[in-house]
Amino acid sequence: MAERLVGRPAPDFSMETATGNGQDFGTASLADYKGKWLVLFFYPLDFTFVCPTEITALSSAAAEFKKLDTEILGVSVDSKHSHRAWINTPVNDNGLGQLEFPLAADITKSVARDYGVLIEEEGIALRGLFIINPEGEIQYQVVNHNNVGRSVEETLRVLQALQSGGLCPINWKPGQSHLVAK
Repeated sequence: MAERLVGRPAPDFSMETATGNGQDFGTASLADYKGKWLVLFFYPLDFTFVCPTEITALSSAAAEFKKLDTEILGVSVDSKHSHRAWINTPVNDNGLGQLEFPLAADITKSVARDYGVLIEEEGIALRGLFIINPEGEIQYQVVNHNNVGRSVEETLRVLQALQSGGLCPINWKPGQSHLVAK
């Protein structure tokens, strides 16, 4: 059985990255995001079919996340070189184009393993998404099968609910009332 991560400190990480501009390399560690919210998402592999739909949708929504003091980091088991090549591949050729956030290389698969999303027998990650608060604690996680993409709208809604500090009922949206504990 997988270990529960929500409500616990996020597993530490340090990975090499390809920056969203498709030119540079960098590094990303959990400490880099201290004091900010982080949407950390895992996807199976570069140059696949569902992945670019999610990655480009998150990149298109990056300004909305920035307004919420939230950074985005994508992770797969591919190398930083593969990430850069995919960013530099035109969208109409199954590429990504430039992104508003980096893609991290989990070559050792240790980060995917630590976050409980590694499919050991295949050596790839499930589609896992984690929202980590400014103190480094996991507040939300969703993991699903690799043939189904995630929802940017739902990720934003949950992030806003978490940031609201109140009790949020089903389908809560910003501006709506919180529940009152009795």
